[in-house]
Amino acid sequence: MKERPSFPARLDRPAGPAKGQKRTAASGQPLPGQNAVVAMPPGARGVGLDSSAVRMSMVRKLEAQGIRDPRVLSAMGAVERHRFVDSALVNQAYEDTSLPIGLGQTISKPGVVARMLDLLLDGRTGHIGRVLEIGTGCGYQAAVLSRLADEVYSIERLRGLHDKARDNLRHLRLANLHLLFGDGRDGYAAGAPYGAIIAAAGGEAVPQAWLDQLAIGGRLVAPVSTGASLAGTQALLVVDKLPQGLRQTFLEAVNFVPLKSGLG
Repeated sequence: MKERPSFPARLDRPAGPAKGQKRTAASGQPLPGQNAVVAMPPGARGVGLDSSAVRMSMVRKLEAQGIRDPRVLSAMGAVERHRFVDSALVNQAYEDTSLPIGLGQTISKPGVVARMLDLLLDGRTGHIGRVLEIGTGCGYQAAVLSRLADEVYSIERLRGLHDKARDNLRHLRLANLHLLFGDGRDGYAAGAPYGAIIAAAGGEAVPQAWLDQLAIGGRLVAPVSTGASLAGTQALLVVDKLPQGLRQTFLEAVNFVPLKSGLG
């Protein structure tokens, strides 16, 4: 496998990391068994939002919505979503709703996160390998991805959210998760090729850089606009990169923040 890039990394400064920027991860966690029944994490304690029972209730709802992969369900049940939302919104953390995280961005619904991860894993066994996430946001989806992939590279273009995600994720000490500050439209060529790419923002088309960085046999899942006649409407797009070319599949309607260029 290609040697992974060194960290920290700031994509708008090729010569080196930003002053004061720190490595974002330390030790990883093993992927739960594929055939294991979704259960409370070992040693889980507490009441209220800290209780595993609250997360398991969310997982049961996801299963009822059609999420079947036990790896996805287990990962969703293991990551505490309430740690990634503002304190005023923690009581809504396990509802199937998107919530504001600042700077005009949102944390996606648990149902949408699980659906996209289910699509990434469809037909695969074991870990995904290397994953590129476009749009770190508050870091929640990156944390879930870290339990499903060998290595995760997550890019955020807004400095405020990059810093927020770093703070939110610090306590998890995930050695296989790397946070990048840069323009996600360019992807991250230094870590390519990727077995999977997932985007949390939608544009009119998938950037060519993402397709170039996707490995043969890899899969991309992203929201895209469905045409000028349906302005503002998005659909989930699945792209499989096959030896003979790209296979694209449009799925259900979704509603994500727009994909933008540049740093903020």
